[in-house]
Amino acid sequence: MTIHWCGTGLSAIPGLRRLLEFNNEVCVWNRTVAKAHETVGDLTDWIEPFDLPTLREALNPGDVVVSMLPGDWHVPLAKTCIEERAHFVSSSYISPEMAALDGAAKEAGVCLVNEVGLDPGIDHLMAHWLVADMRKGGHVRPDAEYEFVSYCGGVPKEPNAFRYKFSWSPLGVLKALRSPSRSIRDYSVLDIARPWDAVSRYDAPLPQPESFEVYPNRDSLPFMKQYGFEDGWKVRQFVRGTLRLNGWTEAWAGIFSEFETLEGPQGDARLKEMSDQLWAEYAYDEDEPDRVILCVALKVSQQGEVRYHKTYLLDAWGDARGSAMARLVSQPVSLAVESAKAREIPPGVSAAPSDPRLVERWLEAVDVQAQHMMVVDHLV
Repeated sequence: MTIHWCGTGLSAIPGLRRLLEFNNEVCVWNRTVAKAHETVGDLTDWIEPFDLPTLREALNPGDVVVSMLPGDWHVPLAKTCIEERAHFVSSSYISPEMAALDGAAKEAGVCLVNEVGLDPGIDHLMAHWLVADMRKGGHVRPDAEYEFVSYCGGVPKEPNAFRYKFSWSPLGVLKALRSPSRSIRDYSVLDIARPWDAVSRYDAPLPQPESFEVYPNRDSLPFMKQYGFEDGWKVRQFVRGTLRLNGWTEAWAGIFSEFETLEGPQGDARLKEMSDQLWAEYAYDEDEPDRVILCVALKVSQQGEVRYHKTYLLDAWGDARGSAMARLVSQPVSLAVESAKAREIPPGVSAAPSDPRLVERWLEAVDVQAQHMMVVDHLV
């Protein structure tokens, strides 16, 4: 049974090295073979130039394909896995095209596992843990009110005037800022066209409490069902969002103003110019530490009294093991590979698991990658 790891970009290396160090049979596929040799050549010589037809010929039933390639490769690779009866793993969100492969994957008896990075990924595990813990405490009651927040962000360990730095091309960050979001605030659906119009303050219960700027991203509503929220629950707040250093909104005000003027092909071209300029000015220097903060909280109230309120939090930064972002994106991917190999994840398209045994095991493994990771009980 072979693991075919496709892509050796910055966010892929720690998880890939972990699988190699554990003596798994791993074939590394990369567009530039020399670059892969630079990153993992001390652990393996089995490195091939990435090409889908060649990869297809190398696949055997039960193998696992990992895609750390750009998102447009995920579905073609997943389809190839179904045809060759191999499993598939990626850290990306489940697209409608990926979700449409669920039936074929089940029929082939293979799992297509997605959303097993940092966010999405570790945040899902924390959410599943909190909901299960809340249920064990008997807090599912007809008149209860529920509040859920999940905020994640990668920020510079040493703050700068721009209040941000980039680990890779800024284009993805810029495009995300042009995307609308949906969440629940004060029992109603909140539709936001521009994230900077919905920035609020979040006080993170870290060992040394800090406040951050946060805003909702993407569509939070489908995750209510994924996390086990039931129809009929009275939900006051449900939001999955992005976390930034205080002062970020002010530092980026010029970018937001220009966004208002960008339209059509010319707008896309200007966005690429902005990305190139930001990459030149605000990329991380070599060995400069980054920082990742993730806070997932669940609160349950009944008749005005808080009955349950816990926050699962993570604080990590770059060290001798590499950047915090790379560790926390790729290490859960490697855990998903192991679970896929062991058939611990059922066939079909899925996100990070809710199985309590896997949640506990994966969170214990993630804990090793963070400087601080804990559950804060606000009622104690």
